[in-house]
Amino acid sequence: MSEPEEELQEERRDNPKKTKKKKKKKKKEEEEKKKKQDHEEFSSGSTENHTGECLVLRGIFKLGKKSHDVLLTRTRLTWTPIVPETPTDRTLTKITGVILLQDVFAVKVKRRRAAGQQSGGPVLGVTLFYGRRRGRRLEEDTLHLHNASAEHTHTWYNTLKELLTGFSRRPRYVKVFINPSSHKKEAVYIYREHVAPLFKLADVRTDITVTERKGHALSVMKECRLDEYDGVVCVGGDGSVAELCHALVLRAQLDADSPVKPVKPALPLGIIPAGSTDVVSCSVHGVRDPVTAALHIVLGHRQQVDMCSFSSLGQLVCFGFSAMFGFGGRSLARAEKKRWMPSSRRREYALVKTLARLRPEDCQLSFLPAKKPNRDLFGHRISIMSIPCLSPHTPRGLAPNTSVANGSAALIAVGNTSRSEFIKHLKRYSGSSGQFSFSFVETHCVSAVRIRPRSLTGWAEEESEEEEGDPRTTPIIQAEGQAFPWNIDGELVEIANEVVVRVHPRLITLYGEEVDEAESTVSCSCI
Repeated sequence: MSEPEEELQEERRDNPKKTKKKKKKKKKEEEEKKKKQDHEEFSSGSTENHTGECLVLRGIFKLGKKSHDVLLTRTRLTWTPIVPETPTDRTLTKITGVILLQDVFAVKVKRRRAAGQQSGGPVLGVTLFYGRRRGRRLEEDTLHLHNASAEHTHTWYNTLKELLTGFSRRPRYVKVFINPSSHKKEAVYIYREHVAPLFKLADVRTDITVTERKGHALSVMKECRLDEYDGVVCVGGDGSVAELCHALVLRAQLDADSPVKPVKPALPLGIIPAGSTDVVSCSVHGVRDPVTAALHIVLGHRQQVDMCSFSSLGQLVCFGFSAMFGFGGRSLARAEKKRWMPSSRRREYALVKTLARLRPEDCQLSFLPAKKPNRDLFGHRISIMSIPCLSPHTPRGLAPNTSVANGSAALIAVGNTSRSEFIKHLKRYSGSSGQFSFSFVETHCVSAVRIRPRSLTGWAEEESEEEEGDPRTTPIIQAEGQAFPWNIDGELVEIANEVVVRVHPRLITLYGEEVDEAESTVSCSCI
């Protein structure tokens, strides 16, 4: 890559009155340069650092206003202040700073330039860009290593660039899908303001598609040449993520000529959260933060994740991570009928309305490994989740007893109970524990589940009463009234017959890392 693309600039404005000061400054810089050269000669005899690693480079840079002895190995960069600031004095203090190269995603040459100057200018040193951990978040940070020697600076710059190319899991070219309609319609802004600058710094090239409708990403993924890319990035909510995960697996099956057996996609998926709950993103990042998500991508952090297939009567419905039948499906169906409302208000309306009309489901439930024979269930909610489903609303997740890659899913069956007890159960999801301590709640670790509904339990009747005369909505359940509402990864799916859910261990790779709890920033006062 050409040098101008790898430079930072520090602007200055020339002032004739400062000519004498400049001459003094230049003389001082020449003296500093001579001192640094002397120190480099003194340092050249050392080949190992304090950890026993072989040194790649060693030299003097200024960090702030103080000179430091800087050591570079193949895995880390450390710096120690020189006390006193006399290079011939070998009295050095303990190491005061360290950066692991696995956290560095870019390095640039820094120059001083006058206002409007586009190229050239005296070298000021090298700047490293890295990800700093702050709790569950990753934040962009910089380290400026000041040295006026162009030769010395370029030696360090070229060596650092070469070392960073050794991280082969980092993407160089990614396919980006942005859902402009996601949640508050902020996805384009989030990508432009928080993600694109980091991709540019890290020299990650992008091919961007702004989706125009549901299923657009799926159609593009079926046709594009995936071998050109190192990864795929989704900017949107859980629905967009589910569509792209489904598309990646389907494309892998198509390329492998395996129409029945799921095939692991070759490309990892990065998720930039821009939805209302973002449970998949939270489950691999621990926080809803686009900068954290983007840094996981540019640093090449990868996590193998289990997925589920959902089928009915032998036909694949979709691939996904979680599903809710009963209360979760019905509340989503009601929310979808109020798309004109703001998302938070729509969600709370649907929750309260479904609680007010709470009725148990009648179905037959069976699962593997089978601890009990096939049996009838008369209750309010069945949930199947292959990931913890962390979110700011549920910091420990809807399924805290599972993980993203343990090869199984959590089955949660809530039996028939009073409305007040069911509300207590729901409220405990926003706390630290206790949601499964009720006698009417069962949890199982499963690899497959079959749910066979027996009746609609008055769903069509209550919906027709509720929505009669409302010109702004279209009924989710049509006149025939034979479909059951399912909530699959936050998307409403209507299925008329039994559903079989199978867990496929480590079927997809996501950029991120496994976390056991999400950052809690949202509270709900609707129940």
